[in-house]
Amino acid sequence: MKKTFLAILLGASLPSAVLAQHWSLTWKQLQSVSPGLELVGRIETRSSRELANPRWSVGCECLDREYADFSAYKPYVGELGVGAARIQSGWARCEQKKGRYDFGWLDEAVDGLCEEGVRPWMCLAYGNPVYGAQKSLGSRIFTDEPTLQAWERYVTAVVARYKDRVHEWEVWNEPNLRGADQSAAYAELLIRTAEAVRKVDPEAVIIGFGLSRMPVDFTGRVLDILRERNKLGLIDYVSFHPYHENPDDATPGIEALARFVASYDPRIRLFSGESGCPSVLEWAHALRYHEWSEYSQAKWVARRLANDFALGIRSSIFAIIDNQYPNMLQSFGLLRANLLKQVVYKRPSYHAMQHMVNLLHAGVKAAGHPAFSVNTAREISLVKLADTADTPIGVMFWYADRIPSDELAWDRVELSVEGLSLKDPVLVEPITGRIFELPQPHGNRDGGRMKFTGCPVWDAPMLLIERSTVPFQGAAAERRAAGSSVDMLY
Repeated sequence: MKKTFLAILLGASLPSAVLAQHWSLTWKQLQSVSPGLELVGRIETRSSRELANPRWSVGCECLDREYADFSAYKPYVGELGVGAARIQSGWARCEQKKGRYDFGWLDEAVDGLCEEGVRPWMCLAYGNPVYGAQKSLGSRIFTDEPTLQAWERYVTAVVARYKDRVHEWEVWNEPNLRGADQSAAYAELLIRTAEAVRKVDPEAVIIGFGLSRMPVDFTGRVLDILRERNKLGLIDYVSFHPYHENPDDATPGIEALARFVASYDPRIRLFSGESGCPSVLEWAHALRYHEWSEYSQAKWVARRLANDFALGIRSSIFAIIDNQYPNMLQSFGLLRANLLKQVVYKRPSYHAMQHMVNLLHAGVKAAGHPAFSVNTAREISLVKLADTADTPIGVMFWYADRIPSDELAWDRVELSVEGLSLKDPVLVEPITGRIFELPQPHGNRDGGRMKFTGCPVWDAPMLLIERSTVPFQGAAAERRAAGSSVDMLY
């Protein structure tokens, strides 16, 4: 009787412990600040299955090293609205005894993402200790023939298993991260891996490099080898990881890399394949030694997405959730995690990305950088937005000259944009998803100059956009801080 009563008690208490979430103070605080205009609505968000836009991707990396638990965050990926997600194949986790593969954990991630309407793309990276090869970030690329042959057998097995669900394969992660030059070793690995993939799936898309930042010298040495061996046709994308404290500072390097790659083969496109921002001061990994917060992280993520959109390239944000490395709980997650790898709450950066992918959906494209004038000394980036018929529908703009700050305040400026004619524009703030009424715009609406007086601007994207193009829900829609008032889960 006592055992039965205890079982009932535990069963009754378990769901509340599993489902409870902390509420987010930073999300609540963001709702309390305003650019000083009338609130008229909020962005109505759609799921990944509804949007089906592969332009936007989120990082579900590190499952191969068990730094996160896919089942803990699975539904949040589809809710985010992204069309794709990056996962790592994990040779060392799949083949722990030579010649025997266990794909159970990888099946969970691949099938789970597909169930959420998200296309997985897979990074084939890192070695396997059973063959004497390193398996962690910055691992040296193996060059001995027995290990390369074992790698090819593994790649063949992975592609054969998932070719009906995974169509894009990335070869390695940050091969230029180590101090020693691995360009020749990487070129050989890239060729052999891509050929192994295409032998199983001739239509597979190959994403090469996975560069740390945008190094032209390393890229050139690898591309030279591919060209000499007539293998440039093996790759469809060059991926790179633009980790800069000010995300706008990456743009010149991205443009230089694009020109450089095109000089070898104009068919090859760029892919911003991994980039993110901590939410606290970190002592390791990218963007360390800067006092980040959940406010600056949200601004950073929104600006990275805005820059990639303006550049016309695909974009993947690292990462969906905090990863529990052996020496730290890394804070890059759009979702905050605890030490049990459970979701604590959605950070403002989660909402920022969700709103950006809903605003910049498949029916919206970047249409260049129109001339504009503004009465501020600060540098502003501005990109025109158009629909699929090339009709201008608005502009997106932000302060681009500094690292995103914690400040939650807008400047009010007079903004004049050439060649813009909007019929019924509204102002959209993508981090919180709020939509504001604008003061009456002045100027010629028939292809001349359109002027906005008292226009709010800060160091995160804002959109002046036609009301009819915004996924709209009423201003009365409730936007509480995520989670509950429970202080402690354990």
